[in-house]
Amino acid sequence: LFVGCSKPGNTDVETRIVTDTWGREVEIPAKVETIVCLGSGAPRIAAYLGVTDRMVGAEDHDIKSASVLRDYSMVYHDELKDLPAVGAGGGSGANNGYAEQIIEVQPDVILAGFSQEAAEELQNQTGIPVVCVRYLSINFVDESFYTAMRVFAEVVGAQERCETVLKFIDDCKKDLNDRTKDIPNSDKKTAYTGAVTFSGRHGFAGTYANFGPFMSVNALNVADEVKDTNYFETDLEKIVEWDPDVIFLDPGNMDLVNDEYKTNPDYFDALRAVQEGNVYTMPSFNNCGTNVTYALMDAYYAGIVLYPDAFADVKMETIGAEILQIMLGENFFEEMEQGGLYYGKLTLGK
Repeated sequence: LFVGCSKPGNTDVETRIVTDTWGREVEIPAKVETIVCLGSGAPRIAAYLGVTDRMVGAEDHDIKSASVLRDYSMVYHDELKDLPAVGAGGGSGANNGYAEQIIEVQPDVILAGFSQEAAEELQNQTGIPVVCVRYLSINFVDESFYTAMRVFAEVVGAQERCETVLKFIDDCKKDLNDRTKDIPNSDKKTAYTGAVTFSGRHGFAGTYANFGPFMSVNALNVADEVKDTNYFETDLEKIVEWDPDVIFLDPGNMDLVNDEYKTNPDYFDALRAVQEGNVYTMPSFNNCGTNVTYALMDAYYAGIVLYPDAFADVKMETIGAEILQIMLGENFFEEMEQGGLYYGKLTLGK
């Protein structure tokens, strides 16, 4: 649908209507040449789609320094660091854009991982269309991410690249499932993931039900007995009751776990997985939305550890390099591991 646009400084500009991830109908220019990306997931999608060169502003945390916690930052920091600051950055969904600075750089469209209310607020503050591309960080790269990618791609005209990325994700999902779907539960090890990062850092009892990397390889997650939830704090004695065969922990939170270990080593040493040396890393994939690259890598690592025969041909450095190269155009697997997001065994207390 093409109609007249009344954006300040432009008259009689052709426009079109797009529907964002909240179902809002937003009028945008027919051709979008400049963008601002704010909030949970939006800058990351710009990187996956290869359109960061259209960004005329960046968030403070992407300007300040490169961070391995946000996958796209490792590749695009040099491109973003000299752009004007147009927002604080973060994943809460609130409006943390800098309205005056955004008005100064005059993007054609603002793409935001905001709540519906926050998007409306920023649009009213700036007079610039705000298209929401917020996606969820639950389960395993669910449909909300696919929708956000396609909405973003429609805005910037990157549909072909979008479908290439989504097909690659689908191919990974199929590969992970095909390797494990026929393994009977009786032959599977039980697993627990702890010290997770979700809305902040957590110690040993912070865990997930419906944990995406486990779901992708049909793993037996002991926490799945807790229904109708995703992240939660479990009781330490519940983990003893579950006594999982394998434990995965976020290496970025091992300082918290090791402090807990020093306080109560007998508790941890009583766990069978600790006794048998079956404690492994599971790097966090959440930072201002889901790092889909890291989520895919975590899924393959879960498969390697839990089903060594089914994943005998998979090496983490090889699959990690492929995922990063295809989705972000650059392999920084070594830098990722050097930055603390590494794959391997853990010894509690060290």
